[in-house]
Amino acid sequence: MKLTDEMIEALKKDLSGAKNYSDLMGPDGAIKKLIKKSLESMLETELADHLGYEKYSSKGKNSGNSRNGFTTKSIRNDNGEIELNVPRDRNGEFDPIIVEKYQRTLGPIEDKIISMYAKGMTVRDIQSHVEEMYGLEVSPTLISQITNKVMDLANEWQVRPLETVYPIVFLDAIYFKTNHDRKVVNKAAYTCLAIDSSGKKDLLGIWIGETEGSHFWLSVLTELKNRGVKDILIACIDGLNGFPEAINTVFPKAEIQLCVVHLIRNTLKYIVSKDTKPFLRDLKTVYTAPTEESAKISLEKINEKWGKKYPMAIKIWQNNWQYSASFYKYPGEIRKIIYTTNAVEAVHRQIRKVTKTKSIFPNDDALKKMLFLVYRDLSKKWNRPIHNWGIVYSHFSIIFKERMGKI
Repeated sequence: MKLTDEMIEALKKDLSGAKNYSDLMGPDGAIKKLIKKSLESMLETELADHLGYEKYSSKGKNSGNSRNGFTTKSIRNDNGEIELNVPRDRNGEFDPIIVEKYQRTLGPIEDKIISMYAKGMTVRDIQSHVEEMYGLEVSPTLISQITNKVMDLANEWQVRPLETVYPIVFLDAIYFKTNHDRKVVNKAAYTCLAIDSSGKKDLLGIWIGETEGSHFWLSVLTELKNRGVKDILIACIDGLNGFPEAINTVFPKAEIQLCVVHLIRNTLKYIVSKDTKPFLRDLKTVYTAPTEESAKISLEKINEKWGKKYPMAIKIWQNNWQYSASFYKYPGEIRKIIYTTNAVEAVHRQIRKVTKTKSIFPNDDALKKMLFLVYRDLSKKWNRPIHNWGIVYSHFSIIFKERMGKI
């Protein structure tokens, strides 16, 4: 919509009388008056379009609907509260777009409230900040209404179509406390972080479950397949029992790589403190070995040296060798990416920074809303391929030639 001559002249008059910042941007300032006139003019244009004829036009006679005065409405934006005269039609069918029927805020103020919420600020903190910065009194209910709009975006994001093939996917869960049937329970937020064909990070979804288990992961993976994923080349996971089998049930060709860091941590549970350093020094020869065969030789030497004293520590590696040795076949650029689930754990650390002020979430939807907002902020930094992606992609193109061709 263009400014009318009348609006321009009125603005010139207001500006000519402005002596300070308040005269421009204050509660009765020129800018606020311009916004009011602009919005009211837009609303009149919308009503004319809805009715099919301009104001005072003879086309309105016997049309079956007509203008029916105005409704006064208060709307909040960065300039404070603005009183609008919203036109209405006699049949009550007019549903404006520029200022929706139940809308109470306008423009950047909504985005700022959502941004503050996404950064972990409490409702009370948001109230104080908005009042201090913009002179607006916003209720907890209004803040909730604004942030609840995010749920529609989160639900759309959660069911969006995905790529056909993902070269690398990291699967892990993070725990939170929520209210459920008047009880505080632990809930697992299942996160699936992928490296896509362009080498960029992409969170494929967030799912809330009672506890982390292979059965729930099976449903998550099935959903990914239903959303278009045909193949995963390498899946990086922790040591959850039954997890590799769940992945291969849905994606039979996916290679599984157990997180080496998790294996090391689990191993150290069986080692007394005085032996920790020498044991770790020997263990390092296993996970830094140039080939799988040399790694097996190193593990056998450790077994000969420490096996009698720490048999359970050695068994952890022997029992999990099938899924912990996948990375040996790849060059250093790929090993560095897949030997640990650190990529998804880094996402979890960022989530913790934001959610640390919320000890208990009122329900699952509140938790989903917060996690989606954190993801939305994080994803703004995921606009570049990961380091050495060109080399990684070249190797994958050779090793997984037929499967990469589907990308």
